[in-house]
Amino acid sequence: MNKRIGAALTAACLTLTLAVPALAADPASTAQAVQVVNALGIMVGDENGDMHLASPVTRAEFITMAVKATPGGEQIGQAATSPYPDVSWKHWASGYVEAGVAAGLISGYTDGTFRPNNRITLAEGVTIVLQLLGYGPADFSGAYPTGQLAMYRSLKLDRGVAAQTASAQLTRQDAMYLFYNLMTAKTKEGTPYLNTLGHSLNAAGEIDLVALVNGSMEGPVVVESGWQEKVPVDLSRAKVYRNGSASQLSALQGLDVVYWNSAMGTVWAYSDKVTGAIQALEPSASAPTSVTVAGRTCQIETSAAAFALSSLGQYGLGDIVTLLLGRDGGVAAVAEPVAAADSQRVGLVTSVTNDAYPDGKGGTYTARTAAVLATDGQAYRYPVQDRGIEAGDLVRVTLSDRGVELKSLPSASLSGKVDGAGTKVGRYSFASGAEILDVSGAQGVRVYPSRLAGITLSDSMVKYYSLDGEGEIDKLVLKDVTGDMHQYGILTDLTGVAAGEFSTYYTYELDLGGRTVTVPQTTTRFPVEEGPVQVKGPAEAPEKIYALNAAPKGELSGSQFLADRKTYTLSDDVAVYERRSGNYYLSSLARVREGSFTLTGWYDKTDANGGRVRVIVAQER
Repeated sequence: MNKRIGAALTAACLTLTLAVPALAADPASTAQAVQVVNALGIMVGDENGDMHLASPVTRAEFITMAVKATPGGEQIGQAATSPYPDVSWKHWASGYVEAGVAAGLISGYTDGTFRPNNRITLAEGVTIVLQLLGYGPADFSGAYPTGQLAMYRSLKLDRGVAAQTASAQLTRQDAMYLFYNLMTAKTKEGTPYLNTLGHSLNAAGEIDLVALVNGSMEGPVVVESGWQEKVPVDLSRAKVYRNGSASQLSALQGLDVVYWNSAMGTVWAYSDKVTGAIQALEPSASAPTSVTVAGRTCQIETSAAAFALSSLGQYGLGDIVTLLLGRDGGVAAVAEPVAAADSQRVGLVTSVTNDAYPDGKGGTYTARTAAVLATDGQAYRYPVQDRGIEAGDLVRVTLSDRGVELKSLPSASLSGKVDGAGTKVGRYSFASGAEILDVSGAQGVRVYPSRLAGITLSDSMVKYYSLDGEGEIDKLVLKDVTGDMHQYGILTDLTGVAAGEFSTYYTYELDLGGRTVTVPQTTTRFPVEEGPVQVKGPAEAPEKIYALNAAPKGELSGSQFLADRKTYTLSDDVAVYERRSGNYYLSSLARVREGSFTLTGWYDKTDANGGRVRVIVAQER
């Protein structure tokens, strides 16, 4: 183990350039630093998660942190023999002291002791961190520790560190910032120190906390009998997240897929499942790395799942299974079909086609397939025998002895006003995790209850809804209430060419958020002129093109557009254009906020009716 650490340290020679924004010891930066050192296992809190950042740091504690900040450092165990007279092999840090001394990070005193309980000073801590960076005595000029502290400050390792003088004792917060700053440092060979731990910085040269935590997760295991014994975390005290939201251990359900980070004392659970017939196994049935079920092609995450789906396992093409999907949508495990998973799936048929699928033997087979956009926002593809199923139909996906079936849904009317918090409509509350689909023709988009806040729904605006066991709305399908499924932009040119005495062919040129689209030679004359428009249906062959409404000479205020003493909400993907010399140029909210422009907001409907400002046109004053 010591040889591994020594080799890693030799490879970690650094010249340091930090690329993260300057840190101050404020709550926001402290929170990020805590999360980083927790995720890497360098520093952890007590059984209650308290980091005790104001407490001093001993030599034993600091060398433990330093060793844990090296590749493989988290695997150090107890020393086999006592490394120092005052560090027995039974001492909690004996293995880290032994490894740190062997790696040249720290040494004992001339009297042969280590003095593990001595408080570590800024000079001592800085010297250890610089050695992690590959710097030795030859790299410093002047008497110790003048050169070390000069380099420490020039490399900006001091950001957030409160200790100022060489003899100042470090607190746990000082140590935390030292190791946090270390991660973005570059080696003398030009690679960030974080890379030596198997992670990387983002494109901006900053610590990507999401990627770091993802990369530090262990697992997965499936929630079933005995699963808790496989997770080395005190689950009675663990922070729990389920499907990306804070949760509780009691909320985890059977067949959830669980990951964990022991240092962070955190578990993450995911409940996404796909049930249906296995349509494809690629690259082959003998050694599959991906599987297609219900039109969703998923990478296989675990060896157990790969075996189950291979020709050596129990499942093959045509078998009905439930895939248990993990954090990245990969297959963590395979289970017998879970009827409840798809008997409750509702969605919009967006197309019906004859599709070819790999047969696992190098050939293909063809099946009539319905593409379904479900209320969960996912697209699925199912084999369909019912010739009456067509694009635009609402269907329920059900399991039967004959396999997966699609059945047309009857309409269900509902009316009432959605409250301002988006928590209920009329007398019905929205269930936690309610799935809402807004559809128009064969297109649809998932929306969330908060998107409907303040809108009054009539029976004609609701195509379907269902209630869960608590009497709350768990699924809702709307009829073009929000308009969010449509495309918005600028009609830049419209030309008409006569074709005989009674016919005219029209060509439409569109800019849809920077994408140029041509609708060639159609006999349909949509009621529009050049300017901001809404496009319904496929852009290249639209069902309708409508002109947007203008709110002129307004101004931006946060996520709202203010004009004529009225307030309009901006669409999340509002398209911004500058108009110069009669032409439109794609711009951005940031640019037109700061510049000297006259702004016009173009909206499809008012907020109360579900609309948003879809296009902003800026004209220089």
